[in-house]
Amino acid sequence: MAKKKTNPRTRPAKSGPPTREKMAVMAGWLDEKQATAVTALDVTGLCSIAEGMVLATARNVRHAQALGGHLLDRAGEQGWEYLGMEGQRTGNWLLIDFNDVVVHVFLSDTRAFYNLEGLWSEAERLELDLPGGDEDGD
Repeated sequence: MAKKKTNPRTRPAKSGPPTREKMAVMAGWLDEKQATAVTALDVTGLCSIAEGMVLATARNVRHAQALGGHLLDRAGEQGWEYLGMEGQRTGNWLLIDFNDVVVHVFLSDTRAFYNLEGLWSEAERLELDLPGGDEDGD
């Protein structure tokens, strides 16, 4: 069994909220830092590695990197551990694995190219009530 990565930003793990609530909280954190087109998908039963996915678009590489750092900081405050992060250096597509939830932060062109919403079209899309109001990127 793979050993979980430790993050200096996270405290020891504690029982977290249900997956849907966790996705909504993470979507809110992304929205508060001006991510656009924030979407949450329930992939329970469709994906073997997670129960939920949160997708967001960043304005540029530095914004994507900042969004990833913000998520790790906020998750650490909640005591939610993470299993790993990919793409931090290039910033075109960050994948942050919080075990039951995988967060994808894309640049706009990269998001359109990989079209994860299309790949997971059978997944239920969660209704998000985000203060920024840019759930669909409009």
